[in-house]
Amino acid sequence: MSERQHYNVTLAILTFAGIAFALQQTMVIPALPALQRDLHTTTGWATWLLTGFLLSASVATPLLGKLGDQHGKERLLVIALGIFFVGCLGAVLAPNIWVLIAFRMIQGTGGAVFPLSFSIIRDEFPPEKVGVGVGIVSSVFAVGGGLGLVLSGLIVDNLSWRWLFIVGAFGVGAAALLVHRFVPESPIKTASRLDIPGAALLSLGLVALLLALTEGESWGWRSGRIAGLFAAAAVALLAWGVVELRVPEPMVDMRMLGHRPVLLTNLSAMIVGFAMFGSFVLIPNFVEAPRGLSASVVGLVHYGFGASSTKAGLYLLPGAVSGFFSGPLAGLLGRRYGSKWPLSLGMLLAALGITELAVLHDRPWHIVLGMLILGAGAPFAFAAMAKIIVDSVRPTETGVATGVNTVMRTIGGVIGGQVGAAILTADTIAGTSVPAESAFVTAFWMSATAAFAGAVLAVFVTPLRRALAPAPAAQ
Repeated sequence: MSERQHYNVTLAILTFAGIAFALQQTMVIPALPALQRDLHTTTGWATWLLTGFLLSASVATPLLGKLGDQHGKERLLVIALGIFFVGCLGAVLAPNIWVLIAFRMIQGTGGAVFPLSFSIIRDEFPPEKVGVGVGIVSSVFAVGGGLGLVLSGLIVDNLSWRWLFIVGAFGVGAAALLVHRFVPESPIKTASRLDIPGAALLSLGLVALLLALTEGESWGWRSGRIAGLFAAAAVALLAWGVVELRVPEPMVDMRMLGHRPVLLTNLSAMIVGFAMFGSFVLIPNFVEAPRGLSASVVGLVHYGFGASSTKAGLYLLPGAVSGFFSGPLAGLLGRRYGSKWPLSLGMLLAALGITELAVLHDRPWHIVLGMLILGAGAPFAFAAMAKIIVDSVRPTETGVATGVNTVMRTIGGVIGGQVGAAILTADTIAGTSVPAESAFVTAFWMSATAAFAGAVLAVFVTPLRRALAPAPAAQ
């Protein structure tokens, strides 16, 4: 295109693309039982519809972010959305679980939407608008995830599961066309080659790590396969670090990752991902529990509201909506006070929301209130950490740096979901497989403690007596 669009047009399109990805990430979760039934498969294979998506997203995100830094962010964003669209169409027509898993893994390339969007915002927006732009796009990761659960419940209760991917195809296809037509190509590129050994080692390490985390519960945490995967992940990631320090044009500059703001922000991303995705596992299970059930159960179930899939999603809706407003606010506060303070405040809000759930959960409004606070805090933190990364690296490293931050958030989310599920499995009502109320309380307190720790950690992202400044490399 010959003329550059106003940055608000670009922001609206990037936000739409982010929502399209976030919806597809979580819409499949409430539909897993229906998919298992209709495709005549096991719980383990049905779970791979989420596992495969997370694996491919974690591998594709930093790779496509780096390629965007090299060859153009808009070009790679259109390519990523195009592949994502193919994955949606294939999923609609999938005849069996294995084909559906394959197309879900193709969909995972859409994870590059976020780092590429952050790079475009940094390159195209006026400096004073970058924080708000990053905040809005960051917030849709949590907002879209919550809305995906709500929309999924409506579709599963009233339509075929194939409509999950029909809706996704419309959204992703529209996003790809809009990006191609209206988003300008970035003038900032880095003339370097892709580090093939580094990319291969990083991919191997991430796949082994996430596979171990997602399958540990079903395979057994003490099994040889899980131990082997953790060992393979450790060896691959260590070798990746060594290679990146020695090659002339590394995929990821390890010195950049070791820079204090980047390092602590990535740790914060893992913590907030842990807290947020833990709630995605816990809340639907809690509100769908049939309070008062006694048939085949020793005693009564003293919690839950017997909610349907649709109603369970509605419990998450207020939190998802609140996050859409808190994300841009983080950008405004960060511009005035430094982004580490919104990061710490976001983590603190998340911790307070989860604490409220641990203490009060006897009435529906208790759950809604807790999710409102958590739903505002998590996007607040996401927005702040993305801005810190953008400010702390070279313009030519924005894509890969924010891609790594997104992967850290995903890893934290996988750990949070698995730990929450493990607690519910381990602490059950005597003689049954029904989780005890104490299991939910324990899981909530664990997530809240992690979020409180993250709030403290965020304060040290930059020295206490100095405002946030770009890394030396960015100057």
